[in-house]
Order: sequence, then structure tokens, then C-alpha cells
Amino acid sequence: MKNNKFLVTAISILVLAACHSADTKVSTRQFIETSDMDSSVRPGDNFYLFVNGAWIKKTPIPATESEVGGFLDLYNRTKDSLHYILDSLSKHEQSVGSLEQKVGDFYATGMDSLTIEKRGSEPVRPYLLKVDAIKDAADIMQYVADRQTENHGILYGTGTAPDDSNSAINIAVFTQGGLGLPDRDYYFKKDSATLNVVKAYQNYVKKYFQLMGDDPKTAERNMLVVYDLEKQMAGSHKTNVELRDPKANYHRVAVADLDKKMPHFGWKTTLHNLGLTVDTVNVQQPEFFKKLNELLQSVPIFSWKEYLRFHTLDVFGNGLSSDFVNTKFDYYGKALNGQQEMKPRWDRIAGATDAFLGEALGQIYVKKYFTEDAKKRMLELVNNLQTAFDARIAKLDWMSGETKAKAKEKLHAFLKQIGYPDVWRDYSKVKIDKNKFFENRVSASQNEYAFQRSKIGKPVDRSEWDMTPPTINAGYYPTYNRIVFPAGILQFPFFDMNADDAVNYGGIGMVIGHEITHGFDDQGSQYDKEGNLKNWWSKEDSVKFAAKTKLVVNEYNQFIAIDTMHINGALTSGENIADLGGISIAYDAFKLTKEGQDTTRIDGFTPDQRFFISYAQINKEKKKDEFSRMLVNIDPHSPGIWRVNGVLSNFTPFYQAFNLKQGDKMYKPENERIKIW
Repeated sequence: MKNNKFLVTAISILVLAACHSADTKVSTRQFIETSDMDSSVRPGDNFYLFVNGAWIKKTPIPATESEVGGFLDLYNRTKDSLHYILDSLSKHEQSVGSLEQKVGDFYATGMDSLTIEKRGSEPVRPYLLKVDAIKDAADIMQYVADRQTENHGILYGTGTAPDDSNSAINIAVFTQGGLGLPDRDYYFKKDSATLNVVKAYQNYVKKYFQLMGDDPKTAERNMLVVYDLEKQMAGSHKTNVELRDPKANYHRVAVADLDKKMPHFGWKTTLHNLGLTVDTVNVQQPEFFKKLNELLQSVPIFSWKEYLRFHTLDVFGNGLSSDFVNTKFDYYGKALNGQQEMKPRWDRIAGATDAFLGEALGQIYVKKYFTEDAKKRMLELVNNLQTAFDARIAKLDWMSGETKAKAKEKLHAFLKQIGYPDVWRDYSKVKIDKNKFFENRVSASQNEYAFQRSKIGKPVDRSEWDMTPPTINAGYYPTYNRIVFPAGILQFPFFDMNADDAVNYGGIGMVIGHEITHGFDDQGSQYDKEGNLKNWWSKEDSVKFAAKTKLVVNEYNQFIAIDTMHINGALTSGENIADLGGISIAYDAFKLTKEGQDTTRIDGFTPDQRFFISYAQINKEKKKDEFSRMLVNIDPHSPGIWRVNGVLSNFTPFYQAFNLKQGDKMYKPENERIKIW
């Protein structure tokens, strides 16, 4: 899903003459901000700029941010609430062992910059001594496994997830990893923007080596060793587009077979070191692990030690003194995201608290800021969207009755998670020391790993959450067949108990519709109602769906993201399909409401117009160029302008609401408008 904010006032009569009439009434509170709109732009030429153009012109990107927009507005409000909670907890004595004590003390140790500065690199030095003692491939794998048990994915990724072929049972998952750049393509592209990022990364590696005592010449040599090893790994990585194919990334393999084929990796020993007793695992990208097995034999131990030395500093850097934190920011913040300044310390530590003790902080957050009325209203909206989607499935002219029946079964089998978990996580084993921020992070990470490990081989608990309650996001999980809407996103501008239906359905309604459609996009559609990677389509319907998906890919390939960089239609296809389906479902559900069937204007706009304006404003955004370029390479979402214009140019009710005609730049003949769900 994606972002947003909104509001409105009065617009040029010349632009929207048809939108103003005697039945206009003025709202007591504005949920649409017309001062953000640009009346010099015709709605049918560029609806995104018509709705957000003035806001884009007048809104600067703060030095501490890589973007601004509705998501950031809501994030900042939520962050202020967390700041208040954490500040209060950290300044008052709490019951020993309570969530309040652990959360408050964790935050307090992160805010204790004096102690952190005094400790410098001391906390990480025991780890580096272990790296120095490495003598062979077995030692490398032991060290990496030890870091994995602290939830740090050095060299490769590990995880726990429902087995794609039997979603009722959890399985251990292994994924490609080992890189310091955003993805494999950065190691091979030669354009200036990519090379600038590579240079910044190499400087980052060098500076970390120098902070640990290497002279400039030695640091340069060691950086090249690390970069060369990463580049060799990158060559075996699947691309971001290839990673979107569920079947191509599912390989349940016997551990005994893996051990024979990859003796240097040593699967049996590695699994033992990870605390796992299993016969099979899901190795999602086998080619990477084959390459890793080769490199463990061919690359000198010296090179591996330098690689591990840097990546240890990389994973722990934000828990060390400011010279490490600032160096890390120069790469991750400035070079990748375009931020000019680091966020305030309290902001960063609040984020760390949410990351390391998420459900502990979440429990406190929802007690103070989330109401049961909001949860009930949200469930009502979700149910309405399901009803609307059921009706759309029934009317599809390209799908057979047999497949429609199975689609409806899957739709009504959705698990709905709203606001916060019914059962909270246990943090009793997390040890929080009032003076040791670094060790507190390690303890929380070990607890997380132990929790995930404990689930392997056991039945899947579908009620579990993996988003924390304050999170500004939503999601669909195909192997669980569930949709999730944390408390954080159930706020204005997405949702407000006092807003008119047009605003709520154009906001959170679209978000709900988007997530529901993910169950039926090019990835989600490959999973059945139980969450198994199993075909439930007729052959003919699969062919028709693939053809429609191809239309989406081709259309978005034509859109410019930034400069001369086009959107990658294949990478973004799932999100684009979800946007196209989401707007359709949300609109249909809105039309089932009393207001949706009315024509009464608010602030000069009809209910339909407010629905579309709301949708456009929740997607408003302004990004730093560096951030935009990185997102084109790795983000499956399209830029905000195309999430609006690309979607609405295919949606006939939008044409009717704003009287689009041939000659308008967004106009497409009806037979060319893409309709899937």
C-alpha cells in the first residue's frame, strides 16, 4: 500500500464550473484541503497535479527527510505520540520487569549519549576478536550462525514462514544475502547515479575500517576485498523481478542432500549452530547458496575476515558512538535517501524502540491512542469491501463460473487483523540494563530470533502479527491469506470517525481494496484459500489473466519515474494490479452507502469527486532525487503520480465524475481501459 494526506476549499469556477451549484453546503470541518490544489491544471489532464500541485510547489522537504507526503504527516503525528509515551516512561520509576520498565529503560539508554560516546567501539570489539580468531570455512559459518541467533542476517538471510506447499506448518527459510548495496544490479550498472552510490558505499566501508584503526592505505585495500567478494555474490543473486515469482523461489530440500552438495557451507552443522533440528528447509534461491559454497573454498580466509569485520560493524553501527552512527548516515541517509541531516536523537531512538520491542511499546500505545469504536468501524468497512468485491467477481466477463466460485471462497476465507493483536508477545526473557544500549539491542534481537526459531516445525498461528500497532502501513500475506491494518494507519488522512464516507472510502477504503486485491494479483493469485502455493484456476482463465497482467506491465513501463528512468512494469505489476482493483472495490463499496448514492455537495464537490480527490491526496508525495532513483530499482510500488493518474485513466467512473472527454491528456478510449477485477 502507499501513502497519503488531504483536505480542500474553493477552486477556480473556470476549472470546475460544473462542480458548483445551489445545493452546495459547507462542512463544519475540512477533510479536503483545497489550498493544496492547483486550479491551473485541468483534472482530465493531470489529476494528481490538479489535486496536489499547489502543495508540491509550496512544500519543502525537510533536511532530515528523504520525502514528504501524507505518510510522513501521519508518521510524524504518531511519532510525537510515541515520543510522549517514551519520554514519560523513561523519566519515572516503573515496576521492575514490567513492559513499561523495559520500554522506558531501553529508550533511556538510547538517549544516554554521554555513556554511549564514552564506550566508543568497546561493545563491538569482542565480536571483532572472534573474527580475528577465524581459521577456516567452518569457523566462518560458526561466526555467521552466531550472529543469526542475534537476528542479524550477515552473509545470508534466515526466517520462519508457513511452508508454501503446506501452509499449516512453519518451515525454516533461507534467502540470498551478503550485499551492502541495495541490490545486485548496483554492482553491474555503469550509469553515473549508480556509480555515485557505489562510491559512497566504498567510502563508507573505508571509513569504518579506519575507525577501527586501519591506516588509509590498508582501509582502501580492505574495502576492495569486501567489495570484490560482494560482487561475486551479487552475480548469483536473482533480480528483484525474479524474486516476485513464488514458484521459482520455493525449494523445499532435504538437509542431507544439501549437505552433500555444499560441504563447505556445512548445512547440518550450520543448522545445529542455529539451534534447528529439521530434516528439510526452504532454500529460496539455491544458486546463491551454491555460489557461497564455492566462495567459502576459493576465497582466502583473510578476505573473509575483512568481509565479516566490516559487516559486523555495519549491523551494530547504530548502537555505537556518534562517529559510527554519522558514518553510517552518510551512506544510508545521504547517498541512498538524499537526507541532508540526521533525525533528532529522540526520533531515532523511538524508532529503535519500536523495532526492538514493538509489541511491548504497541500495547502501551493502543491503550492510550486507539479506540474500540475505530476498530469496529474499520471491520465494518472491510466487510463492505468484501461484499463489493464478491459482486465484482460475479460480474466478471472473462472468468469462468468454476474459477469465480473458488475466487469467492478465497475472498471469504480472508483472516482480518485490525488495530492490534489479540495475544501479545512475551518479552520476559529480554534483559534491559539501564546503562547499556548496545547490549539491550542484542538481548531484544536474541529474543526475537528465539521466538521465530521456536515456531519451526509447529502449526502456524494465523493470529500472529508481524507489524507493530503504531506502524503506518497495511498488508496482505498470501501464505496466511490474511489482511492486516495496524492501529497506526487507522487515522486521518486515511480514516477519521467524523469524516464523510467519500473521504473514508477514498482513503482507507482504497487501502482495504488494495490489500484485498493483493490476494488476486499476479503473485497472490497463485495461492489458494488456505495459503498454499496451489493452482485453483482453469487453464483458460489463467491465460486470460496473464494477458491482462501483461497489459498492466506494458502500460507502466511507459511511465517516467524520474529523469529518463522508467517505472519497471514487471517489478511493480502486483502493486499496480492492487491499485487498479482497489479503486474499483472501494468505489463500489462507497456507492452502497447513503452518501455514495446522494449528490449533495460538500465544499463544492459531489460525493464522487470527494472520493477521487481523497484518493489523490493520500498519494501525494515529494521525494529527494536520490531516494526516487533507489526506489525505481528496488520498490514494487509506482510513484504517487502514477498510482493516481495511471489508475484513474483506466477507471470509467472517474471520467464521469470530472467529465473527461477525448482530448484530455488522461483520456483513453473505453475499450483500451484496463479492467481486471
